[in-house]
Amino acid sequence: MKHGLMSQAGIGISANTFLLLVRISTLLLGHRPKLIDLITCHLALVHVVMLLTVVFLVSPDLFESLNFQNDFKCKVFFFMSRVMRDLSICTTCLLSMFQAITISPSTSWLARFKHKFTNDIIHIFFFLWFLSLSCSSNLIFYTVASSNVTQTNLLNVSKYCSLFPMVSIIQGVFLTLTLFRDVSVVGIMMLSSAYVVILLFRHQRRSLHLHSTSLSPRSSPVKRASQTILLLVSFFVVMYWVDFIISSSSILLWTYDAVVVGIQRFVGNVFATVSPLVIIRSDKRIIETLQNMWQKCHHFSTS
Repeated sequence: MKHGLMSQAGIGISANTFLLLVRISTLLLGHRPKLIDLITCHLALVHVVMLLTVVFLVSPDLFESLNFQNDFKCKVFFFMSRVMRDLSICTTCLLSMFQAITISPSTSWLARFKHKFTNDIIHIFFFLWFLSLSCSSNLIFYTVASSNVTQTNLLNVSKYCSLFPMVSIIQGVFLTLTLFRDVSVVGIMMLSSAYVVILLFRHQRRSLHLHSTSLSPRSSPVKRASQTILLLVSFFVVMYWVDFIISSSSILLWTYDAVVVGIQRFVGNVFATVSPLVIIRSDKRIIETLQNMWQKCHHFSTS
């Protein structure tokens, strides 16, 4: 399982880093920069940090190589892992909402939010970071290094790190708040996706009715982007609920073992690994850039 997690993290970090660099160059150089580029850039950054925490948690050599106390390292890595998970959920929801606003007709009530969305995107990012940092702050107090305590009722979540048992009332409150927030965010994602599907279906019907190839959404960049985001959101929702069921049942039963922890981490990081590959594959600008680079390399090697 360790080798599988390391391979998954390696692929995910490479893909997200590539996507992040491409998006940053697009934003800085001004080659048709879009707001969606900034959102996917933020999502890629979040996934890079999230996968890096997995690498340190599953690799004893890397974990021990850091010259800090194990207690401090456990708190930092588990806190950042949870914060990045929350930011991944919120940013994916933001991506879904933005696409719904983008393709909505100019007469729709959603269209009026597009300008406000564009102007306030930085403030939205700050709010998401504040919300994620606040909701995960309890991990700072309940995460400890296993070697620093002798209690037998600790929840071992890695070779070196454990969780203190929380009072049942506090545990119930945090679980309820987390579930409420996540269900709300996932619900918004699903509503946004359903709205996008309805709009695309109507556009498809209108195009077929007019028998005009020029109006066909098949070649529309907006439709391609919408389909990509629909795919990402659908995949995210499935992976999220699988991860949530595994983690919640384990916490409630207070029984983790190496296999369960490995499966949970693998499932929890599937979206972070797959999403940049889907975005890269569906972005014509990236594909054209890669094709040009390949042609230049091929020309240079044959000359």
